[in-house]
Amino acid sequence: MEIQSDNYSIYIGNEVLQDFNRILEDCQEQYSKIFIFCDENSSRHCLPYLIEQVPMLIGAELIEIESGEQNKNLSICHDVWKTISESNADRNAFIVNLGGGVICDMGGMIASLYKRGVRFFHIPTTLLSQVDASVGGKLAVDLDGHKNQIGLFRNPDLVLIVPEFLKTLPERHWVSGMAEVYKHALISDAEYWLFLSELNLKDDTYLSAMLHKSISIKNEIVLEDWEEKGLRKTLNFGHTIGHAIESQALEKGRDLLHGEAIAIGMLVEIILSQMMNGFKDEDFETIKSVFANIFPLQKIDENELPDLIEWMRHDKKNDDAQINFTLLKKIGEAEFNKICSVDQIEEAIRTYNTRLN
Repeated sequence: MEIQSDNYSIYIGNEVLQDFNRILEDCQEQYSKIFIFCDENSSRHCLPYLIEQVPMLIGAELIEIESGEQNKNLSICHDVWKTISESNADRNAFIVNLGGGVICDMGGMIASLYKRGVRFFHIPTTLLSQVDASVGGKLAVDLDGHKNQIGLFRNPDLVLIVPEFLKTLPERHWVSGMAEVYKHALISDAEYWLFLSELNLKDDTYLSAMLHKSISIKNEIVLEDWEEKGLRKTLNFGHTIGHAIESQALEKGRDLLHGEAIAIGMLVEIILSQMMNGFKDEDFETIKSVFANIFPLQKIDENELPDLIEWMRHDKKNDDAQINFTLLKKIGEAEFNKICSVDQIEEAIRTYNTRLN
């Protein structure tokens, strides 16, 4: 199953690794050195299968970092660049990014800046990274706790989506990844939302179709607006609030995954959508019911509202210090560049806490 993006292809299926091996065989004279960039989880659970299916990667140099958003920073990038440089890698080297969103974001950025750019391939191993980091060319690291503050746009040479790797995911991480899947439906496809809302997540017969649909939605949006000047901003639905919650949790040492924060963010931003766009109350209740059944929804500490607002002020989408949102008009239709006041944001958060009961 293939999805054609801007200047590269996204292949979906358990057989794609064998195809990748043939590609490497055919072009082995074009590269000088191979690096595999991963964390301890993808190294343990996914790397053996990758090497078994892609013997051309035998002998590749492994670069392993510790997992976690807290390691998505320039200091770790510096260490990796130093390792690559000490290996005498030239511009004909390439990097295989094997892991979740942190690995894909960092690995792509590391490859893009080393000697002004070497080739890189994404093999995302989590649901979140397969439906999100797999397409769009966004590469970044965090700065002082602020999400994705330092980065660039550059596409990979190839993306390989291997459903087999999802079997290695703990259930909590699988559920976290579903936040981005639901987001794709809520911003652009009401029928897809209806399908997802009635889905039994334990039934994996739908998996390839779901991956293809979600990746296709994001790909269509990105192809129309690669540099995020307009339509692509709709993909940030849930993220203005969600990223603030995630950053605050990271600073406080709380155990909160990206998708768990984004699920909360989407519900708060739907309340903002009710306030500003007339989003239907019954649709909010439906979405809240679906989310409550799968995500560990938490109330937001209202004593931390000033801190959360400060995190939001650093969001990349803002203009002239105004806090910018993507909001829903209805299920399947989003509107970007919606400015909300601090009072409105705080009211929406308080309403969320009340309606979570």
